[in-house]
Amino acid sequence: MNNLNDPPNWNIRPNSRADGGDGSKWNYALLVPMLGLAAFRWIWSRESQKEIEKAREAYHQRTTAFQRDLEAKYHAVISEHRRAVAQLSLELEKEQNRTTSFREALISQGRKLAEERKLLEQERAQVMQEKSQLQPLRSMYLRCLEEEGNWQRRAQLVLKEVAEALVERQNIYCSLILPRSTRLDLEKNLLVRSSVDPVAADLDMAAGLSDIFKHDKHCGDVWNTNKRQNGRLMWVYLKYWELLVELKKFKKVEKVILEK
Repeated sequence: MNNLNDPPNWNIRPNSRADGGDGSKWNYALLVPMLGLAAFRWIWSRESQKEIEKAREAYHQRTTAFQRDLEAKYHAVISEHRRAVAQLSLELEKEQNRTTSFREALISQGRKLAEERKLLEQERAQVMQEKSQLQPLRSMYLRCLEEEGNWQRRAQLVLKEVAEALVERQNIYCSLILPRSTRLDLEKNLLVRSSVDPVAADLDMAAGLSDIFKHDKHCGDVWNTNKRQNGRLMWVYLKYWELLVELKKFKKVEKVILEK
């Protein structure tokens, strides 16, 4: 049977025939192209490998440069955000300190008012006790109390009018369209009235109004439509004057009783 893997005169090997025929020539003729093909494949593989390495190196360099650029931009953004956060933290701390100072001032004023009211209650209790012990003075005390009640009602009316004027003044101060001259005229009229009105003078309103005009700069939010949401210090003074009216009423009654 024929060997299909080794057909005669196909394999590249010396011819085994003893007669020295053409088989050897054909074998060498096939060997030269195959060697050339092998050399070409070797050279082509080597050059292809070099091109691949060159392309790989160029890609690696571009990737590295792109990564460095991204990292630089990332660090720049992070630094900018950190600076912004630090600035906002500083401003927030300042605002908190201002708020704390104002709150402490309000608390101090509230304590002062509470102490004055406590003192008022104590004095009133003392007067009532003395009154109960001095029955002959009862009618005179009631008459004085009624007279001072009239003064108290006049003082409360003055306080109401001053409060309305202060609300309007603060609304003008917080308004973006109302003229500044209107507010100044209103402040001037209030100061003049506090100087000539006996009740306002008795309450020493002029000093308080000047303090309000100088320091009360509080306004409600942008969409606020309630005028009574504006102002802070003015409301403290109005409460203080209200308590002072009540205190002075009883002090005047006390003075009349003690002089008798």
